[in-house]
Amino acid sequence: MIAALVSIDCEKIHDSDSFHDEFAKVLGFPDFYGRNMHAWVDCMTSIDKPADRMTRIFAANGNVLTLQLDNVAPFREKRPDLYAAIIECAAFVNWRRIEVGEPAVLAISFRN
Repeated sequence: MIAALVSIDCEKIHDSDSFHDEFAKVLGFPDFYGRNMHAWVDCMTSIDKPADRMTRIFAANGNVLTLQLDNVAPFREKRPDLYAAIIECAAFVNWRRIEVGEPAVLAISFRN
């Protein structure tokens, strides 16, 4: 499915396991998803490449997918490590793509 915005309910994220559960469920990561931030980056790097089969949600070719983090204020307070990981890894996905001549593909929005 092509999407421009995907909502992630941060209220459902309490630890590393629930972080990976929520992203895998919402974005449709493959069964072999490694459930770590390196694997998250790999899946998100391919968010506009359906042929890679790394997600079931895709950004349209040449467009950006916005990750809307819902209930983000309490999440940021109780899990600053995971909050920072999302931001840093999304930035890394975009940097990694730009380094090889591809456009940035991720944006993040915050909703309390």
